[in-house]
Amino acid sequence: MTQDIKKHSYTIPCASTFRDAVMDLAAKRRVNVGDLARSVLLVVPQSVIDEFPDPGEPDQHDRETVILKSGTAKGRPWRRKPRLQVRMAPGFEVEFMRRALAIALALDHGETRVLLHSEEAPPAPPEATGREVVDPEEIVRLRTIVSVLSFDPLNDGVRSREDALYVLGFPPGRIPDGETLRARFRMLATIHHPDSPHGDHRRMSQLNSAMDILKRGAA
Repeated sequence: MTQDIKKHSYTIPCASTFRDAVMDLAAKRRVNVGDLARSVLLVVPQSVIDEFPDPGEPDQHDRETVILKSGTAKGRPWRRKPRLQVRMAPGFEVEFMRRALAIALALDHGETRVLLHSEEAPPAPPEATGREVVDPEEIVRLRTIVSVLSFDPLNDGVRSREDALYVLGFPPGRIPDGETLRARFRMLATIHHPDSPHGDHRRMSQLNSAMDILKRGAA
């Protein structure tokens, strides 16, 4: 017998461009925003969602105006952060839900993909070599994370703040604080540094340029 799970209403603050893109995708697929999030949770491991860049909250100038429908201020306009309302099972963090929806957009745009493997013909057990055996499924997950975090190098290099935000995986108009900026750089540098198995000199060079531009802007 299936047990009914009481759903929780999540308020997910986000940039208006992100909100509009998610709602457009839901309309295109003829589903609601919660369905998009649930679809990602069904096929993408939690560890991958946790590592996916969080689009973050809207900047201080990004606000929407709504008309209050109740209370003493009923009928008055109110400026607030843009948001998405999602009904899901309880227990999820807002940031996790926002990342899941960002993955839905990335999948729709062809910026990332989900790799599936069949259980019909499991690989033969590896021969004993005295070395640690890595789970093939874990390798697939790690490669998925790397492919998600990889960016297409800019042909003309990093020349503007918008370019820098793109390279570091932040949405346009985002104003990341110093701690967030450094954490994102460290995470991407471990992937793209030329000494890494997935390293790329051009990407690493553009990461350094992006950091220089954003640090100068924050000074």
